Amino acid sequence: MMAAGRAGELGADVVLLEKNQRLGIKLLATGGGRANISNLSSTRDLARSFGASGSWLLSGLSRFGSEQLIDFFNSHGLKTKVEDNGRVFPVSNSAHDVLQVLVEYLASSGVDVKLKAEVKQIIKKDQRIEKLILSDGREVVAQKYIFCTGGKSYPTTGSTGDAYKWLKQLGHQVTPPRPALTPIILKDKLVKNLEGLSLKAVQISCYLEKHKICSTVGDAIFTASGLSGPAVLNLSEIIGREENKGLEIVLNFFPDSDFGELDRQLQTSFSASNKMVRNALGELVPPRLAEALLVRLGVNPDKKLNLISREERKALAHLLQEFRLAVFGMAGYDKAMVTAGGVSLKEVDPKTMRSKIIENLYFAGEILDLNGPTGGYNLQLSWTTGYVAGESAAS
Repeated sequence: MMAAGRAGELGADVVLLEKNQRLGIKLLATGGGRANISNLSSTRDLARSFGASGSWLLSGLSRFGSEQLIDFFNSHGLKTKVEDNGRVFPVSNSAHDVLQVLVEYLASSGVDVKLKAEVKQIIKKDQRIEKLILSDGREVVAQKYIFCTGGKSYPTTGSTGDAYKWLKQLGHQVTPPRPALTPIILKDKLVKNLEGLSLKAVQISCYLEKHKICSTVGDAIFTASGLSGPAVLNLSEIIGREENKGLEIVLNFFPDSDFGELDRQLQTSFSASNKMVRNALGELVPPRLAEALLVRLGVNPDKKLNLISREERKALAHLLQEFRLAVFGMAGYDKAMVTAGGVSLKEVDPKTMRSKIIENLYFAGEILDLNGPTGGYNLQLSWTTGYVAGESAAS
């Protein structure tokens, strides 16, 4: 929508092909329906958030970064606000309002929107796309084409990875796609009893055969089969590159305390000898978590505090800072916020988003082999690349 609107605004005759019955289905699901449209970081910090390949985006961000995006939406009547960690949302907390701005932008730019228009075949001649053939047999002929087909995440929204096959046929290299920003599935059955339990400022580390591969401190939530939440989703991008065999998640519920401090805190908490250990521990961590920890230790939750041995207390302190959970794997595309992989950045001009393989082809969004953490970064990637592609294709 950004690519089509910008090209139309500059005077190009634009047709937008949407295979769904309406526009913006995936956009409506972002930010929990609130649409975390961007992150108000500096241009360099935004680029850095995309990892080693982030510098590729610097040119685009310098032309249409988070500040320009906010100006765009504000000038079109959508008020925005900045929340913690620089996340930008509409003041209305409604993704529908974001979509409405884009729909009106398409209309004012004269874009011809064709719904239920699914591309089935790309016809190439020499190093140019000649035409597209739709599923109903219609043909679409244009001078230039922009692929904004997304990845494979949230397939119910229409993101089914259609373009990967076309791109290989066109001669492009495609980094194999995989789910990213996705929940982690754990082997331990006890997580089922912790479903819905939120953790604040917990340290989450991942180990592969006792070697730490990543670690962060943030918020997480237990699901019926594992862990999710912002901190977990961001780690999942790194963990997803590893073989699942031997992977462990280690939770530290008291990352700001050393072992000695935590043990002394337990001693103080356990001084009321008439209490059951479950109740005393439940004052330090959520009661359901307290029960799970005691079960893991093999300590009866109803045991009186005066019967807790020094060894059991120290084992509990150790467990509070090193709660190990075996990884089964990563959730699939139906749970993934974005798709890692896609068109090789080596084959796309970062200043124009034009293909270096096909003369009249441009790219924007998740189809590119570039993805960032949660917090508005991936939507900013879409706006930036869409704007640049639209502007370049219109020239």
